Amino acid sequence: MPELPEVETVCRQLDPELRGVEIEALEVLDERWCRPVAPAEIEAAVSETTIEGLGRRGKYLLLRLDGARTLVMHLRMTGNLVLVEGESKLDPSEGRRLYEGERSVSERHLRARFRLGDGRELWFTDPRRFGEAFLLEGDAALATRFDKLGVEPLSGEFTAEHLGEMAAGRSAPLKSFLLDQSRLAGVGNIYADEALFRARLHPLSPAGSMKAEHTQALRDAVVAALEAGIDGGGASIDDYRDGRGEKGAMQDEFLVHTREGEPCPECGTSIVRIVVSGRSTYYCPSCQVRLRRRPRPRRRGR
Repeated sequence: MPELPEVETVCRQLDPELRGVEIEALEVLDERWCRPVAPAEIEAAVSETTIEGLGRRGKYLLLRLDGARTLVMHLRMTGNLVLVEGESKLDPSEGRRLYEGERSVSERHLRARFRLGDGRELWFTDPRRFGEAFLLEGDAALATRFDKLGVEPLSGEFTAEHLGEMAAGRSAPLKSFLLDQSRLAGVGNIYADEALFRARLHPLSPAGSMKAEHTQALRDAVVAALEAGIDGGGASIDDYRDGRGEKGAMQDEFLVHTREGEPCPECGTSIVRIVVSGRSTYYCPSCQVRLRRRPRPRRRGR
């Protein structure tokens, strides 16, 4: 958390706002944000540059700068990238800076601040301080950095056939398989649960047990779950805020995730929580079929 829909939401909101805007100065307030590079070094490299656009690769945000440079940011568990504009006032009771209407972002957890040429600021906040940033020079460095990252699930490359090829022969549970960023970039705990429910597949089914109809159902379910998350502006279970500092609404639309003990929206059976690869996993024991591992074909002559 945040996962692909949350990062994509931020990207879609901020790209048109930031494109062509100058970064007058970058101020790194927490050296952990950019280590092992010294804050002064990355401040000097990013300050007085022009933003050419904001993109995404998996769960990474790509702030493209002039000179073929890219500042790559990962929000990790609790990071936010928020555009702050206009005058603010401090609410001492909550330690926050308040902005238009009910929107707010926490200044207590500010890790980096971009001072923009149009008078606005871009804030990277992160209560747990796991978020990171690093600068890449040139397109080749960008391609090399992400060459081991898996297929983008919202791209045309992500087909049922491709999914089947990736899963073939694998004994890992489907839940773990979906979380493997080297195979499928951007899917995390929330949307893996939601996708498996939509596909009616048990999270403990071996990935290699799927037949063609299962891979088609799962491919479609992954796309549908991610698109639902984007339509909902992301899920604000804990700290996530979008690029405007607002909460997402996807948490109100979960089909199974975090709904332990509640009735399944399809059959009414109580949703169950288990742990798969150290991650809380939610599913319907009636709707989601547990597939058996398919036997390996025998070699000829045996």
